[in-house]
Amino acid sequence: MTPLSHDQYCSLRGDAEVVEADGHGEKVLRLADGTFLKLFRRKRLVSSALLYPYAKRFADNIEVLKNLGIACPSVIGVYRIAMLQRDLVHYAPLQGKTLRQIDDPTERLALRARFGEFVAELHNKGIYFRSLHLGNVVLGENGVLGLIDIADLSAGRKTLSKRKRLRNFRHILRYSEDRHWLIDNGDRVFFDSYVLHAKPPVAMTELTQLLPDPL
Repeated sequence: MTPLSHDQYCSLRGDAEVVEADGHGEKVLRLADGTFLKLFRRKRLVSSALLYPYAKRFADNIEVLKNLGIACPSVIGVYRIAMLQRDLVHYAPLQGKTLRQIDDPTERLALRARFGEFVAELHNKGIYFRSLHLGNVVLGENGVLGLIDIADLSAGRKTLSKRKRLRNFRHILRYSEDRHWLIDNGDRVFFDSYVLHAKPPVAMTELTQLLPDPL
């Protein structure tokens, strides 16, 4: 991580647009050139983030995904601003729309099978993404699905176990708007596509049992 003085940060930040903030300050900024700054703070005095900062994890996860052929943002720089007690990642975004931003019913229906295959691909490649939901999956301008906001992603050398796959599906299905998007009117295309491409196999009944209400 590269040290960044407060003056250097202010210069880099310029007249950025604040995209996300909380009670502790700015979290995501869009710069004039279309790139982004994502700021991380260490929430506790003693935490794993001290040894392995979230900004570094974010950047490392991008490298992992790119090596695995998964579309994602591109890192420009990783910095530490001691005076602000913040770490940050400067990155170029993955261009496109998140799946949640797609509101055309016909397009949504067509994407269900593709998203099921995409989730299977992630799991087959050992990727466990706790924040895997439709707001963090982007349909790129080239028509390829990719991931954003990946600080809490992990990747192993082996395909995910069935236990982790099912746990990840609970994350995917925890938002009612996402469940509606994926399985509206009892449509099983999303599940069918995942089952078709998952290795090792996962049974349809194992997936549908995760739903609050049976299909």
